[in-house]
Amino acid sequence: MVPDRPMPESWTMQVFHPRASRRPASRLSLVMRLSIGILLLLLGGLLAYMAVATPFSERFMPTTRASAPTTVASALGWTLLIAAPAMAGIAGVAWLAGVAERRAALRPRPHPIHGLTGVLGPEYTAATNIRLDDGRLVAEVIVGPHGVAVFEPMPPAGYTRQRNGAWELMVGKDRWVPLENPLDRTVRNADRVRRWLAAGDRDFVVRVHAAVIASDTRIPRTPACAVISREQVPAYLRSLPLQRGLTDDRRETIVAMIRSAV
Repeated sequence: MVPDRPMPESWTMQVFHPRASRRPASRLSLVMRLSIGILLLLLGGLLAYMAVATPFSERFMPTTRASAPTTVASALGWTLLIAAPAMAGIAGVAWLAGVAERRAALRPRPHPIHGLTGVLGPEYTAATNIRLDDGRLVAEVIVGPHGVAVFEPMPPAGYTRQRNGAWELMVGKDRWVPLENPLDRTVRNADRVRRWLAAGDRDFVVRVHAAVIASDTRIPRTPACAVISREQVPAYLRSLPLQRGLTDDRRETIVAMIRSAV
């Protein structure tokens, strides 16, 4: 049951994930675009003030004895005098709207695994994007009384399919390319994590489980890999058999190793 009030941090699952890059170049670009948008708005206001509140517009007033070229030039001047403030204002608003969109894109989005912090207790620890010694990345890992569980999210159901037992991924309109079997890949990643954790000189062997997170849970599971939805992760973890030899000290050792690889 999810509590109505937020649980204290010491009562919830801890999550480790790579620090998001600050992307200074992108932030500098936002500042420049913001400055340009403000300058365009100020320019639009200045031009509107000159057209309405100053005698500047009188220069474009045609006279009765003006020649045809002078009359045409006056008409063009009036057109620019009226249109220029509006064009500058519209351009400024467009620039500022672009700044808002870029800023929203730079804002870090919480990983879906953070949604489990209010459900799983402090005996669980999660990490994302674990980089193993061979350079491979493991999407999600959760350490708990069960040992270690490795999770790999599948692409959206509309972008994957199975044909004649082979998986395919849609990369364009009606274009499909071969895709590694997500269940087999998750099992191999779990084996890599198991070997990586066993590389140190330890007096215990940690159990490593594998599961694919998919929106379509009708995908047949295998004896080595479960298929669950994101909402089923807590129930799946609690259904795993406890590893009784995994003491708190041993679990902290595993957590420290995983944290160092994030």
